[in-house]
Amino acid sequence: MGFIFSKSINENMKNQQEFMLMNARLQLERQLIMQNEMRERQMAMQVAWSREFIKYFGTFFGIAAISLTAGAIKKKKPAFLFPIVPLSFVLTYQYDLGYGTLLQRMKGEAENVLEREKSKLQLPKGMITFESLEKARKEQSKFFIDK
Repeated sequence: MGFIFSKSINENMKNQQEFMLMNARLQLERQLIMQNEMRERQMAMQVAWSREFIKYFGTFFGIAAISLTAGAIKKKKPAFLFPIVPLSFVLTYQYDLGYGTLLQRMKGEAENVLEREKSKLQLPKGMITFESLEKARKEQSKFFIDK
C-alpha cells in the first residue's frame, strides 16, 4: 500500500516538474519575443526619426547651399562655400540611415565584434552577480536588518 502511494506521489511530482519546466520555457519564449518586438519598434522609430529629420535638414541644407553659393559669387569669396562641406556630411549620414544601407552595415560590424572581438565586450569587474547586488543593496540600505 505504501509503495503504491509513494509511486503515485512520485508520478505527480514528476508531472508537476515537467509542467513547471514547460511553463518556464513558455515564459522565456514570450519574454524573448517581447524584447525582440521592443527592439524592432525602437529601430523603426530611429529610422522614422531619421527620415523626418532629412525633410527638415534637407530643406535647411538646400536653402543654406543656395544662399552660401550666392554669397560666394556676389562677394567673390569662396570661403562662404566651406560650411556646405560639414553640412553635406550630416545630410549624407542621415540619408544613409533613413534610406540607405547604414543599418545593415552596422549590423554586420556588430556581428563581427561579437564573433572576433569578444574581449571588448567584457564588463569592468566581470558579470554582475546576485551576491554583488545584495552587497551593494546592504551597503546602501539604512534599514537593513541582518538575520
